[in-house]
Amino acid sequence: MTQASLATTFAEFGLHTPLLARLAELQYIQPTPVQAHTIPSILSGQDLLAGANTGSGKTAAFALPILQQLMDRNRTSSPKGNLVSALVLVPTRELAKQVADSFKSYAVHLNGDIKVVAAFGGVSVNTQMLALRGGADVVVATPGRLLDLISSNAVKLSAVSTLVLDEADRMLSLGFTEELAQLIALLPKKKQTLLFSATFPEEVRQLTQTLLNNPLEVQLQSAEASTLVQRVMTVNREKKTALLAHLLQQHQWRQVLIFVSAKNGCNHLAQKLAKRGISAEVFHGDKAQGARSRVLESFKAGEIQVLIATDIAARGLDIEKLPVVINFDLPRSPADYMHRIGRSGRAGEVGLALTLLSHDEYHHFSVIEKKNKIRLEREQVNGFEADDIMPDNVLEQPKPVAKPEGMGKKKRKKLPPVNVDIWAKKPE
Repeated sequence: MTQASLATTFAEFGLHTPLLARLAELQYIQPTPVQAHTIPSILSGQDLLAGANTGSGKTAAFALPILQQLMDRNRTSSPKGNLVSALVLVPTRELAKQVADSFKSYAVHLNGDIKVVAAFGGVSVNTQMLALRGGADVVVATPGRLLDLISSNAVKLSAVSTLVLDEADRMLSLGFTEELAQLIALLPKKKQTLLFSATFPEEVRQLTQTLLNNPLEVQLQSAEASTLVQRVMTVNREKKTALLAHLLQQHQWRQVLIFVSAKNGCNHLAQKLAKRGISAEVFHGDKAQGARSRVLESFKAGEIQVLIATDIAARGLDIEKLPVVINFDLPRSPADYMHRIGRSGRAGEVGLALTLLSHDEYHHFSVIEKKNKIRLEREQVNGFEADDIMPDNVLEQPKPVAKPEGMGKKKRKKLPPVNVDIWAKKPE
């Protein structure tokens, strides 16, 4: 598709009136680049391989055409029992809820004709089993919880006509390879597959060779990079908290998302800030799912000014017009650095990403810069200058390893073994 032929309005896609009416209410004026490039091909039934910046509008890029396709089908032939028409797989609970909420929002004028169910861990499986009674048009799920539901005969995948893998690189990096293999074996061979990934490591490339049939390839990662300003401030580790408090009090940002490397680090930092008169909430995997959801909704609503989080908040979360992201600790992965800072500067909004860098992190941050092909000037704040040489009492900080959801406390009932290799190339 040439640049000249790209749609400049949603009406040009031929979307049905209820969808267009909802987009007008949401003030979606013009398709984003990823939407303009992908929606026509998805509507035509073509497979898709897409890479785009976070905040680029990719959820609408696949949700709108899927809803259109569901509306076009004869309702009497829609899945009955515990069958599903469209399946969206995502790596985290928060992203599952967010994507499902987006589907429901876009479908608000469809008079309840489209049934959307979110399935993820951390909450009662019984509620989700009840929701799946009678089948569903769209299921948005994390791999682990979906396997739980399948093993309980709450849902079957034999009627899926559209499969979406959202944040495919994150699913694989979190160790969901085995779960994906089991799920893919249960899907029909004939289906439309849409794969979205911010990065394309070898595992993802192998997966695309197996799953996708003559896909349209869209790469738009660099479209809006200039809206985000990145800055690095060096500081002795023992003064990091004091510098953070100074910045928060000096600038009085409307909202700030602060990333730390470990769950207990969230709680400790919140306590230290509280002693300095700064109120902050925490968001990490040890909080109950209900508590996590309440904190996230309050932050989205602007009721929380400072949120301290681990990397579970680095992917997929859409906080509208978030002005500032601060890396208090560095992430383990160079890719996660980009996803962290991508919470700000979304959809063309101007954002700021600050990294507070202590001596023990210098080398790792250089690796992050090299991998992401960036080079940032080191700055210092008066009164918090870093020593030229690392103080003797500072040791290399341990880098935590994130535990993927669905792996740990609960043992899942094993499904029958599947004779499939999702990494095997298709025969020529």
